[in-house]
Amino acid sequence: MEFKANKLDGYQLLHQGALALARASRHGIRIDEKYCVKTLAKIDRQIRDAEITFKQTKFYKHWQHVFGSKTNIHSHPQLSQLLYKIRKFEPLKITKTGAGATDSEALLLLNEPELDPIVHLRKLKMQKDHLAGISRETINGIMHPSFLLHTARTYRGSAQAPSFQNIPIRDEESMNICRGAIFPTFGFQLLEIDFSGIEVRTGVCYHKDPNMINYIMDPTTDMHRDQAQQIFKILDFNKKYSEHYYLRQAAKNGFVFPEFYGDYYVACAKNLACRWGKLPQSKWKSGQGVEFPNVGGHLSDWLISQGIKSYAQFEQHLKEVEEDFWYRRFRVYQRWKDQWWAEYQQKGYFDLYTGFRCSGLMGKNDAVNYPVQGSAFHCLLWCFIQIDRIAREERWKSRLIGQIHDSMIIDTHPKELKHVAETVHYVTTKALLKHWKWIIVPMDTGMELCDVDKPWSTKKEYKLVA
Repeated sequence: MEFKANKLDGYQLLHQGALALARASRHGIRIDEKYCVKTLAKIDRQIRDAEITFKQTKFYKHWQHVFGSKTNIHSHPQLSQLLYKIRKFEPLKITKTGAGATDSEALLLLNEPELDPIVHLRKLKMQKDHLAGISRETINGIMHPSFLLHTARTYRGSAQAPSFQNIPIRDEESMNICRGAIFPTFGFQLLEIDFSGIEVRTGVCYHKDPNMINYIMDPTTDMHRDQAQQIFKILDFNKKYSEHYYLRQAAKNGFVFPEFYGDYYVACAKNLACRWGKLPQSKWKSGQGVEFPNVGGHLSDWLISQGIKSYAQFEQHLKEVEEDFWYRRFRVYQRWKDQWWAEYQQKGYFDLYTGFRCSGLMGKNDAVNYPVQGSAFHCLLWCFIQIDRIAREERWKSRLIGQIHDSMIIDTHPKELKHVAETVHYVTTKALLKHWKWIIVPMDTGMELCDVDKPWSTKKEYKLVA
């Protein structure tokens, strides 16, 4: 069954969404300004100390020898020249211009201890930039981010003043430092609602791959577990083992999602082996990589015992895993990508199920990802609109205060908590599916809650009690 895009519905979604997000912005978010001042001063001290320490290393002295008085440890072009042209490192990540990348991820992939101080400095600077942005946009203890619907080509939302949606989340320390400044209204508590795997779920509504549908519908299955077993050759996989859980996360974030978004086995192999596995890009020997205590050694010991004795062999292994991934496990998804791309090339545009048309010049990865990303956000936006409407109709004291990635945040009055959570659960898992018939799989949301008057960094899982 095909679904025709309704442009009027699309317009109404944006119009009502802009109003609901504007009300969230007007309500604002409470910020602990004293915390910001104190923490920024602490980070400044840490940056100064880290720079002093780095300037005593042999790596910095080599840097200074090359660039002399023009030496700038924050210069990416200088670092790129030093690493790839002078020291002859092989780039493990390439920029759009074809040069060797020097962002933190690229430096971590190189697995070179001399670069650790630079990564640490950048992490501190990133923490400072985000916290300074929060502090700068706070007036009388309240921050009012602008939530926008017209800037992303994918039709996703964005935020500015500050860049609220880019507050760190992958690095736990940075996340806690930045979210430690964000508080509920006095006497309230923050409730965050996160759609679980929403892009996978909306994506399957387009490509309808039966294996993907089965992974979503059958709770006994686990796509990331299966992929970890295949990649790392673990038959008796058990998430209770810390290293098995870690390798599942590696498979999820280092292979499955990158493959979905258009990456390929060479980049995934470098990410999995060097970044996640802490293994060198060479022949392996005993005692290398992340610890693997349940088999009495390290990741290298395990992979060598399975016949993978070097990075080159691992890359070849991953090539075979990738072929199996797309041409056996998710072959219907692969066929859809090819067909969708061919139709876009023929027409120059494609329509989303949510009433929007994407046109203009784009590559294949963009063309097959935009409908997934855009539709996923529109599911969240529709729910945001409904919850905002119900809150006003029922005169809640609780208020939506923002949207970040695939989640919504509610400044919640403790006496309304159960009703708010039940309402949100109904809207996101029941009403949404009634509104859009093209959604062919269940939607799932998780909730995390902070105690009264506690910052966003302290959130813990919250489960509804029947």
